[in-house]
Amino acid sequence: MTIQVEVIETSSLGDRSYLAHDGRVAVVIDPQRDIDRVLALAGRLGVRVTQVVETHLHNDYVSGGLALARVSGAAYLVAGAEEVAFDRVPVADGDRIAVSGQMWLEAVGTPGHTFHHLSYVLAGPGEPAGVFTGGSLLFGSTGRTDLLGAEHARPLARHQHASARRLADLLPDGARIWPTHGFGSFCAATQSDAVGSTIGREKDVNAVLQLEADDFVAHVLDELDAYPAYYAHMGAHNAAGAEPIDLTPVRPADSAELRARVQAGEWVVDLRSRKAFAHRHLAGTLSFGLDGPMATWLGWLAPWGAPVTLLGDSAEQVAAAQRELARIGVDRPAAVATGTVEQWAGHDQDLLTGLATATFADLAAAHAGRPAGDLPMPGVVLDVRMGKEWRAGHVDGAVHIPLPALPERLGEVPEGTVWVHCGTGYRAAAAASLLARAGRRVVHIDDTYARAADAGLPITTTPEQETS
Repeated sequence: MTIQVEVIETSSLGDRSYLAHDGRVAVVIDPQRDIDRVLALAGRLGVRVTQVVETHLHNDYVSGGLALARVSGAAYLVAGAEEVAFDRVPVADGDRIAVSGQMWLEAVGTPGHTFHHLSYVLAGPGEPAGVFTGGSLLFGSTGRTDLLGAEHARPLARHQHASARRLADLLPDGARIWPTHGFGSFCAATQSDAVGSTIGREKDVNAVLQLEADDFVAHVLDELDAYPAYYAHMGAHNAAGAEPIDLTPVRPADSAELRARVQAGEWVVDLRSRKAFAHRHLAGTLSFGLDGPMATWLGWLAPWGAPVTLLGDSAEQVAAAQRELARIGVDRPAAVATGTVEQWAGHDQDLLTGLATATFADLAAAHAGRPAGDLPMPGVVLDVRMGKEWRAGHVDGAVHIPLPALPERLGEVPEGTVWVHCGTGYRAAAAASLLARAGRRVVHIDDTYARAADAGLPITTTPEQETS
């Protein structure tokens, strides 16, 4: 009998769910809300889901665990110490859960990411195959410890250190680790490019297994930066028990409705690429391309519960965005529209506009008094990266307002044409569209920040122009 572990990737949120099976029965760990993917995988494998397991109450997505357990008839395993509003099988440190006669899980208390976090060792005949670590031991990192409040960050960091050490002592070096977070998720304290890992590898590369407790606590607290505002709603949603996902098509809006929603200042979101948006878009709409982490940034910036309208090239594009947003609890867009920008504008050319784009080389040329083409001279350079990125180095003289703070701080942006940049161009596109909607003249620097110094721009770490 061979135990197989299938990965269900949700790259847009930086998370992984898992399905472990023996060819007949399966256990699912930390499923996302769109459980159709899990059911389809189980169907292809010809296995029956008998248990659904949560390592913790998630703060970065709405869980599909309760819905999956109800649909499949599986037992739903959640830490017994968690206060939840639904029936579950309570689990505690040391519990052994039989999945089949030859496959079982053992719960290991690993507080740190949350107070009641559990990891699950997957075992069969012979040595343990590995451990599902949730937000505990990640690839080259650990789960962040401040999601339950800044006042808990330090004691949880100390718990996180002890928990990782416990797993390393408990398991052989060859045991695989299967974390839920750490692939771009803000739930990770730091990021790693690794695609897989073992206990032995983590001993070689992971600070939590190399630093003593006091040094690790200082290290992990220093690495923390802001996290998405919508996280505040996820834990409570999951404790209450998330309702099944609704991905049925949303009512389409015509051009008159789109115009009214834009004029009302609503979040009318263009899902096309930022290059397509810059070329031509419906004036007053906002750029959150589906080719990037749309749900993370839109969910972070838009006021919770505000109506969101989605614009896309096709019904497939809009449906994909609807799925992404439902994963973080933005359940039903107010309206959608597909087709061309001309159709969205009702073929009124006055309602269409573009966005000037530039590179860091263009910015350097403008600083030297030689702006390229029709680009206007910069009145202000706005850096919308996060605080940690800014402190590591920024263009001298730039003003810093992190993208998540920009909607509330538009009035703080100095006068003049705004040349706005981020790290790769995606966040700057969202920022440029917010500024343009507010009536500002904008140039979107659609370039990689690493090229700023190569272009000859002076880079500094001094905080003199920081406004965050």
